[in-house]
Amino acid sequence: MTRGTAIITGASTGIGATYADRLAKRGYGLLLVARDRPRMETLAARLVRETGVGIQIVKADLTVTDQLLSVEMMLRSEPGIVMLVNNAGIGGGGPLQSADPTYLDQLIALNVRATTRLAAAAARRFGGEKQGTIINISSVTALFPERMDPVYPATKAYLLALSQSLAAQLAASDVRVQVVMPGATRTEIWERAGGSLDSLPSEIIMDVDDLVDAALAGLDLGEIVTIPSLPDHSDWQRYEDARAHLQPNLSRSNPAARYAVAGSPTNPAG
Repeated sequence: MTRGTAIITGASTGIGATYADRLAKRGYGLLLVARDRPRMETLAARLVRETGVGIQIVKADLTVTDQLLSVEMMLRSEPGIVMLVNNAGIGGGGPLQSADPTYLDQLIALNVRATTRLAAAAARRFGGEKQGTIINISSVTALFPERMDPVYPATKAYLLALSQSLAAQLAASDVRVQVVMPGATRTEIWERAGGSLDSLPSEIIMDVDDLVDAALAGLDLGEIVTIPSLPDHSDWQRYEDARAHLQPNLSRSNPAARYAVAGSPTNPAG
């Protein structure tokens, strides 16, 4: 008997494959989704030998509508699914003024459209069943987009906002929502995006095993936002407190006084 089935996207390598390893060892059955069937088959064979859990493999490109909808339907209807690890994504893109529009379309289709549809299907199912876990893999680049080429961190900021809103909507249920925000991690995403980890200081690069172990520890602690490399969680709480302080003044009937326009407190007559 397992703890139910976890569906993991981008499961052939890197973060997704490591989640598969850890969740199988926690007793979850697996439904692995990625484009690379041979790698998933190799991973599944090892995990079946080591853990005995049931594993299904689905070869799918989530940027292709029909294939995305097929996975979405499985998430809605396949018996026993209790967890979604929304991990599939690509990076790169380059400066917006010189970026390849076709590549940006693919990046947005995978990082935003696919993750949204799958999260929505999971929320609908898990909300109805009053149990389940949704894990969205974002990135710390969402917090400092000005240091990056624009589209990738924008997609990851979207996932952060989506996760925080979804967690609030499902707070009254037993459905868990966690967003994981890795820093630089030793995976193939860098080479696939045309970059290299060799250009980065070794002290800022985390091994993927450590990343996933920390992310699952954050899940066990009940965190909604998990930043595996952040030493002091109170730093994040101060960030959240600053957001809460801004909120009452972000939408008001009058312009701020410093703009001295008609209707502002210092210039009521215009």
